[in-house]
Amino acid sequence: MTDPRRHRLPRAERARRAALIAEEHAGLAHRRDLREVGVSRADVRSEIAAGRWSAIGRHTVAITTSQPLTGEAALWHAVWESGSGAVLDGVSALEAAGLSGFTADHVDVAIPANHHVHKLPGVRVHRRRDIGPVRGAGIPRTTVEWAAIRAAQWARTDRTAVLILCLVVQQRLVAPARLLEIWTTTRGGARRGLLRQVIPDICDGAHSLGELDFGQLCVDRGLPPPSRQVVRTMARGRAYLDAFWEDIGLLVEIDGGHHARALAPVDDALRQNDVTLTDAVVLRIPVLGLRLECDAFMDQVVRAHELLTERRAA
Repeated sequence: MTDPRRHRLPRAERARRAALIAEEHAGLAHRRDLREVGVSRADVRSEIAAGRWSAIGRHTVAITTSQPLTGEAALWHAVWESGSGAVLDGVSALEAAGLSGFTADHVDVAIPANHHVHKLPGVRVHRRRDIGPVRGAGIPRTTVEWAAIRAAQWARTDRTAVLILCLVVQQRLVAPARLLEIWTTTRGGARRGLLRQVIPDICDGAHSLGELDFGQLCVDRGLPPPSRQVVRTMARGRAYLDAFWEDIGLLVEIDGGHHARALAPVDDALRQNDVTLTDAVVLRIPVLGLRLECDAFMDQVVRAHELLTERRAA
């Protein structure tokens, strides 16, 4: 009996079947998928020889897209060509999940440690004993919470690592509680000290920690300790002020991760304006700022304290 997969299809029919596959894969098709719909190896060779399709690696055929591959097509190509069991990981998995505002200059792929790797330009392969949970819908990729932590561990700088985590939470690609839960089960990896601090900050699990640290930072800089959580009646009701030197009119607000969500920036702006209208100077410090640029922010606090002290004495 003749194998239907070896039967030659008319050009129009092979184009139609291939286009249906390419529509779901950013203009590409895997040779295996083509064979499964009856487009034989000979059919593929004919289309490539005629210049209507092009081979991009051992498994990938470009049907309705051109090179160089970009966007989703580049991600599919990296998974198909890197080796058996490959999935997107790190920033690339986050991009496939909808991350915006950040673009990597490479594709991150995870592959089982005992599988053979095919190196590709622009693709960074990570061998892993345990890849972790994988999303099967769309491009195979690790789940957002795992991808976010690995992206932060693999980032070139601390600032980039924190930026990625902030974007993932702010864009609601993962629930903060879920990210924090997975982090507590993670063992090893780069930047463990930094991530131990910033992930709870970003997820709001310990944003008050930054406020508590601030008092000691002031003492270390030779400043008198500020009053903490001062209650003031403002135009819109009572407000709790984080750190206030009432004698000179200097207020420092420590913003946890929750300050960037929903309508919190609106409430923060209204409160800050109310305080400013009472002739006080307001400085804002994100908790993450105390992690990444502590000296720069504290320099501003010291400078403001000195200027206001001089102004009151004049």
